[in-house]
Order: sequence, then structure tokens, then C-alpha cells
Amino acid sequence: MTRYVFKMPDLGEGTVEAEVVAWHVKVGDLVTEDQVMAEVMTEKAAVEVPAPVTGRVVSITGAPGDMVRVGAELIVFDTESDAEADLAPEPAPRVAPAAVAIAQAAPPPPVTAPAAPAEARKHGRVMASPATRRRAREAGLDLAQVAGSGPSGRITRQDIDAALTGAAAPAAATAPAKRPGATGLARRTGTEEIKVIGVRRIIANRMTDAKRNIPHFAYVEEVDVSELESLRQHLNSRLPPGASSLTYLPFLIAALARVLEDYPQCNAWFDTERNVVVRHRALHAGVATQTPDGLKVPVVRHAEALNLWELSDEIKRVSEAARSGKAGKEALTGSTITVTSLGKLGGIVSTPIINAPEMAIIGVNKAVDRPVVMNGVITVRRIMNLSSSFDHRFVDGYDAAAMIQALKDMLEHPATIFMAG
Repeated sequence: MTRYVFKMPDLGEGTVEAEVVAWHVKVGDLVTEDQVMAEVMTEKAAVEVPAPVTGRVVSITGAPGDMVRVGAELIVFDTESDAEADLAPEPAPRVAPAAVAIAQAAPPPPVTAPAAPAEARKHGRVMASPATRRRAREAGLDLAQVAGSGPSGRITRQDIDAALTGAAAPAAATAPAKRPGATGLARRTGTEEIKVIGVRRIIANRMTDAKRNIPHFAYVEEVDVSELESLRQHLNSRLPPGASSLTYLPFLIAALARVLEDYPQCNAWFDTERNVVVRHRALHAGVATQTPDGLKVPVVRHAEALNLWELSDEIKRVSEAARSGKAGKEALTGSTITVTSLGKLGGIVSTPIINAPEMAIIGVNKAVDRPVVMNGVITVRRIMNLSSSFDHRFVDGYDAAAMIQALKDMLEHPATIFMAG
């Protein structure tokens, strides 16, 4: 046996270890050079590790969730020449004429998923993002049997959805319906253990560190967005067919760009190593985005230099990149203040956790029509709460409240967002 030992590679930027997120091969498998064999993760990014040689897997190091140091043995191959011979396709068996006739008469088997391209199956390469692979694993779907519609046959989330829909249809037609008991109630037993690994582990660690190390000061303010809603609807009514409609976020970030000029302590980082507060003149707005891998914060850079439409397009672009797994490390770091919104699920109030090393985070709750008193008369207005958190070590309560009040004033009189000076 000719052994080839592959060690955990140096993934750069001072990385000393990486977490094993998933193995795509097992001991005894035959793999080809460049076939993705594992997914590992550092504190910065997820990385797919391709096979360096063609051969048979002899041993692997680390289960999902385990940390493996750079330079430590990760996987061992047997690269003897007969390994490649084992990878060659077997010759088709000879079939008797009678058997051929029977086969032709028999109905074709049901199709459970679109077949993957022949070239991809031949070489054992399956191109897909980590999020797509995770979704396929959770659904019990073999990626080798899925046709990829992306560049170079890459499998996308839509391909997975199409495969699952195609696989589920025949079963749904034949599966017998379960008859509930007299009350339809039944006891549920058992538990499920989910190992905290990958992006979820990093999110958990960062949230824990932020909450432990940053004394949060929460401030909630009610904002009358009736005029803003009227302006938003007017602008959306003038959009060409197929164009994306404006949400509240572009208006909010545009207003923030103006307000933070007077409250620079809220647009800042705390550098713990140097014990220095770094105030930023530019507004690099983080947009908290829910993805299949968990919460990510893509960044809209230099928001102060973008108009309303540019802000809307950029928010959409970076959010979609984060959801699809296409956002790299550069796109997910460097924000100076974060905006988080649950959209229609926004509730009445929330207590967002600061995205360290930032100093503040602005939470957007849902906008609803409420009865309010104006000039002594009860009327219906569109009301939305802003739930914010600040680092109380460096942002005093007075300054936090003053900043939110200034933001409230602009949102309630949206024309002032676009007035110079």
C-alpha cells in the first residue's frame, strides 16, 4: 500500500486550527483528485477541501464539530495503481434476448429525482455550496443524483427544492392516510440531540461574548411612520414593472447616515486589544439577515454616499448573497453599526444584541395601524417601534436617547432625510 497523508492546510490569517463541519467521504471510499472530501470552518469562513490525489480513503481524523490543528493529519489515502482501476466503470453485463424483451415490456421505474450530469457522476465531483450540502443531508438526498443548473453544473438551492418535490410526489399519491384517534391527541416521546457546529457554533460564541463583555443599554421609541408610509407607497407606485419595491430599511439607513454625523460615538468600534474607541466617519451599515446557516450580517459600505434607490439595491444584493452562501468574508465584516429587522414578524419590542466590536444596533419592529391622540382627537396612525441597544461603557443613556430621538424626527418627517445641511 502506498500511503498519502494529507494534513490540515494553513487557511491563512493566523489560523491555527479549523473545525470539521462535514465529511463527504468515508473510510473505504474511492475518490478522485479534486473531489470535495470535507468541509471545514475557521472563525472567518467555511472552506471546502478537495482531495489532493486519487485513491482509497484509509482513515480520517475528526468527527463533525471536532477541531483539528493546522498541520495535523486529516485524511490518509492508499494511492496504489489498482485504486484507479477500481474507479473505472464496470462493463455492462450481457443480457439474454428474452430478458431484453421482458425489460422492454415492463413499465419504466418512477423517477425520484433528476439525474445528475453524466460527466459529474463519472468524475465523482459534486459542486454545491455548504448550505446546499447541509440542506441535502437534512433531507436525506444524494447530491450525486441531482442535476445542477448553476455554472459548471453547480447544484443550487432551487435544484434541491425541485429534486425534493419530484421525490415526494409519487409517495404522497400512494401513502395511506393516517386515521387519528377519537380525540386526535397522542403522546409524543423521545428527544433529539443536535450538535452545535459550524456557523451556528460561531454565532453562539460571538453572541455569548458580546452579552458577557458588553453592558447593554436598551432604549425603545415609538415612531409615527404615517408620512413615511405615504411616501414609500407613492414612490413604489412609480416603479417600472418588475422592479423591487422600497421597504423601510433604505429610508432608515439614509436617515442614520445623517444622524450619525452628530452622534459619532454610536458609529464606532471598541478595539479591546488596544483599549481604544475607533470612531468612523463612513457609515458601513450591517444588515442582519436570516440565512439557512443562521444569522449573518452582510455590509452595505459607504451608505452615506448612496441615494435611496442605490441603498435599496445594495441591501437586496448583499442580503441575497448572504442567503445563497455567496457572500465571502469581506462582505460579512467591517460594519460600523447594524440594523436588524424581523419584518412582518417584528413584534412590538425586541432587545437586539450588539454586533461586536460595534457600539450600537438598531432593531426595527413591525409597523401597524394604531389609534393615537393628535391635537386632542383620536385618529389612526401608522406606528412602528425602534428597539435599540448601546454599549453603555462608551455611549451614555442621554446620548443614546438623543440619537434615537433625532432618528425618529427624520422618519416622522421624511422630507428632512433628503435636505442638505
